[in-house]
Amino acid sequence: MSDPAPPRAVPIDDALRRLDAALQRLEATVTRRLEAERAPDDRNVELAIMGEDRARLAAALDAAQARLAEVTAAADDIGERLDRVIDRVEGVLAEGEEERPGP
Repeated sequence: MSDPAPPRAVPIDDALRRLDAALQRLEATVTRRLEAERAPDDRNVELAIMGEDRARLAAALDAAQARLAEVTAAADDIGERLDRVIDRVEGVLAEGEEERPGP
């Protein structure tokens, strides 16, 4: 009678390596999934921050436009006053030339 073949450890080692590889893939998948689930919260925070920045920038733009309107109105007023002063000075100079006797 022949001796039975000793049990081979190779199939068990192969099975353990495959199990280990499968567990590593599972861990990686779970890690990616957890990161993906956290990402929407991060995006929501980023969107909230961008919304706040947008509101702040819109308020600053509105204030700058209002200030520009004030400066433009003041410049227009100053321009009109300067035109009146120039007209008066030219009028005074013209009267002075009329009163001066000729050469």
